[in-house]
Amino acid sequence: MVDRESIYSANFPHTNVPVTPPGLEAIYTACRRLYPDQPNPLQVTALVKYWLGGPDPLDYISMYSNPGDPARQIPPHWHYISFGFSDLHGDGRVHDLGSGTDGPSGFGFELTMRLKREPEETNPPTWPAALMQALARYVFQSENVLCSGDHVSWHTPLDGSESRIQHMLMTEDAQLHPITTPFGIVNFIQIVGVCSEELKAAQHWNGPGVIELLRSKPSAGGAWLVTDMRRGETIFELDPHLQERVEQGIEQEGSNLSGVSSRCMWEEPGDNDNHSTYSDEDKENNRSEAERKGSKDSDRRELSEIESEQIKATLKKGLSSTRLNVQSREDGSENEHQHQSRKESFDSTTSSEGPTELIRTRTLESVHLKFNLEAGSLLPLALRGRLKHGRHFTFKSVLNDVAVTLVSPSVVGSIADEEHPFAAHGTWLQVLIQDDFLEEMSEDLEELARCDEMMCPKTYSWPERRLCITILANEN
Repeated sequence: MVDRESIYSANFPHTNVPVTPPGLEAIYTACRRLYPDQPNPLQVTALVKYWLGGPDPLDYISMYSNPGDPARQIPPHWHYISFGFSDLHGDGRVHDLGSGTDGPSGFGFELTMRLKREPEETNPPTWPAALMQALARYVFQSENVLCSGDHVSWHTPLDGSESRIQHMLMTEDAQLHPITTPFGIVNFIQIVGVCSEELKAAQHWNGPGVIELLRSKPSAGGAWLVTDMRRGETIFELDPHLQERVEQGIEQEGSNLSGVSSRCMWEEPGDNDNHSTYSDEDKENNRSEAERKGSKDSDRRELSEIESEQIKATLKKGLSSTRLNVQSREDGSENEHQHQSRKESFDSTTSSEGPTELIRTRTLESVHLKFNLEAGSLLPLALRGRLKHGRHFTFKSVLNDVAVTLVSPSVVGSIADEEHPFAAHGTWLQVLIQDDFLEEMSEDLEELARCDEMMCPKTYSWPERRLCITILANEN
């Protein structure tokens, strides 16, 4: 059990300091309202606090026993609640000082998770706390927030078992509603464990839509979205008609996924020496920059390679808020979470510090795009779920500042136009896909949506459009 009175260190002397910091007390109060019979829940705590040089950003993760609601087929479960994404202390030791109660507290959220309680369990498993700490290291190092509607592809069972639950969707917690603390607003974002097929549906359609499908099936999460690591069937195996609902959603509404971190590059054929944007030198510069940044904080454990690849490379967010600001007339929802983030998703992974107007915009006569198989499998989604609906889709390289944005003619502010369909601003390329080319391209690339057994490399070429795309094998 954690001694809350020891929370303040002698390194942070204060006068008239309350026993429990105000931000922490505000979250405790919300938890006590929900669990009045559990005033002192079991907690996982960082042995050395992050603000004293420890590796784990979250001070605590509380673990409550929730009885569920049998009448609504909600099973008994463990309810995990984090403490540390928001500003608990209000004195600048972890988060920048806020401007009052109107804005977000710290990163503006805390994570929760509901894990089905097995009949033989008397104490909650602690692996969800380790999962939260891994996500916290990503958030604190990248300064990208997690929002309702996001999804994280993890590619391994969340608990290290043989489970099919290998990925995560994010949504609002069913019982913990936003609160206002002395240091700002805190939202409670719940982790929902999902299968690969459900993650793919969220990528191709949208996270909130798949969340609602999960709510409709008690064995897949139900009303409170309880994760069951022993679940052996996807929602589409439980009810095949739900796949039709996803297909209808993509056709009628398009996809909410406006960008993805991936392995990608582009070049202008015939001038590779000058225009290749995925060279060994780029990789080496990227590694050197990471090493320089890492040396500034060597006392804290950096993200492991697997954590970095699992989170940074696959946390799916849009590029609607980049400095060059490509916006769609029909998709204003993509900016709804911008106020919550210190850095927007892809803005935080680029290194251009100077004014972007100093970077020369140029047009290209022809373009060769290259994607690894994982990124290439999203091309049918980009065409069918985004461009067909007048939107855009961006592939952002995980290795450097390279980005490729496919745009439709209705996208406002694009630097590519009908006369010059290929335009580059530094290492960011925009490719305009005209309506009369969209159907042809969609048909030619449709097989990429079922590319598990595709032999790579494979090149698709449209000579009359001066465009070719090569799909490369995924790197191990």
